[in-house]
Amino acid sequence: VQLVESGGGLVQAGGSLRLSCAASGSTNSIIAMGWYRQAPGKQRELVATITKGGGTTRYADSVKGRFTISRDNAKNTMYLQMNSLKPEDTAVYYCNADRGFREPSWGQGTQVTVSS
Repeated sequence: VQLVESGGGLVQAGGSLRLSCAASGSTNSIIAMGWYRQAPGKQRELVATITKGGGTTRYADSVKGRFTISRDNAKNTMYLQMNSLKPEDTAVYYCNADRGFREPSWGQGTQVTVSS
């Protein structure tokens, strides 16, 4: 499975961005997808996940109420709507595909920078 993120950029605090992750290849093997982020000098952390059917979502406490994860299976695309952005949200955001017993897939990452 190949994953390509887009939608990152520079935004002022309080602003919004929408990230997209387009999947291609053996997409039928995907059972869940998620967004992770990694800030400079920090470990990669979970931001949000969503099951294949989209019925179950999970969020990091730090983004609850501000970020919304969704997916369009017809387009093989996942989204992350980010509102009320804070400087601490600055990071490289990565798309992840959970393929069960298979090796997970990762995108190349997209930079999100929030200025104060």
